[in-house]
Amino acid sequence: MALLKRANRNDAHDETKRVRAVILAGGLGTRLRPYTLTVPKPLLPVGHRPILEHILEWLKANGVTEVVISTGYLGTMIEKRLGDGSKLGMRIDYAVADRPLGIGGQLRNASSKLPSRFVCLYGDAILDFDLNLLLRFHGRRKDALLTMALMKEKIQTKYGVIELGRDGRVSLWREKPVIENDINVGCYVMEKRYLDYIPRGPEAGMKETFDAAMKAGEPIYGLRVRGTFWDIGDKEAYRGADAHFKKLYGRAP
Repeated sequence: MALLKRANRNDAHDETKRVRAVILAGGLGTRLRPYTLTVPKPLLPVGHRPILEHILEWLKANGVTEVVISTGYLGTMIEKRLGDGSKLGMRIDYAVADRPLGIGGQLRNASSKLPSRFVCLYGDAILDFDLNLLLRFHGRRKDALLTMALMKEKIQTKYGVIELGRDGRVSLWREKPVIENDINVGCYVMEKRYLDYIPRGPEAGMKETFDAAMKAGEPIYGLRVRGTFWDIGDKEAYRGADAHFKKLYGRAP
C-alpha cells in the first residue's frame, strides 16, 4: 500500500498536526451477513487485519493521531480491540450510541467530541491518498463548509449507446463506451456547523444532510485526488479487498 511509502513524510504534514478525525463505525453491516452477525463490519479482517486498523494506519501515516470512533452495533468489540489507541501510537476516544443510527445520526452522536474542523470517514472503506492535499484545499477556501475527496471511476457500459437527432435520425453509435465519473469516496473535511443540517431522527443519512446544506446555499467543494479506494459494502467487494491485501501483505504469520 502506498501509504507505507509515505510514512516518512509526517514531519511535513503541517495541515494535519492538530486535526482530529471521526470514523463512523456503528452500522449493522446487513449486506455482509452472516459475517457481521458476531463481528462488527469495521473489524472484519482484510488481508489478515481489521478494516479499522487499515484506516487508522492511513490516518497516522498522514499525520492524524487523534481519532473519535462512533460505535453502536457490537461496539464493545471495537473498544476491546483498539483500546485508547496507545499501542498504535494514537489517541482514540469513542462516541457510543445505544441504538442503531444512520450516518448522520452517528455524526451527531459524536458532536460533543469534535472540534470546529475535522476529518470524517466511514468505517467500511480503506483509502490511500494524500490527506494533506484535501486539508490544504479546504483551508484555503475560507467559506467552505465541507470538502469531499473524489476519485475517477471508469465504467464500461454493457450495451451499444445510440445518440439521436431531433427528428429521430441516428447520429452516432458508440459500442459499449467507457464512462468516467467523479465518485465520492467517503472522506470529508467538515466544519462543525455542517452538523446543524443533519435531519432529526435516528436514520438521518449523509446525503440528506448534504442536500439540506446545498439547499441553504452553503459552499461545498470537491477535490479530485489520486489514490486507491476500497469500499467494503457487500460480500463481493469484501472478497475482492481481502484477496488484494492478502496478495499485497502475504500470508498471515
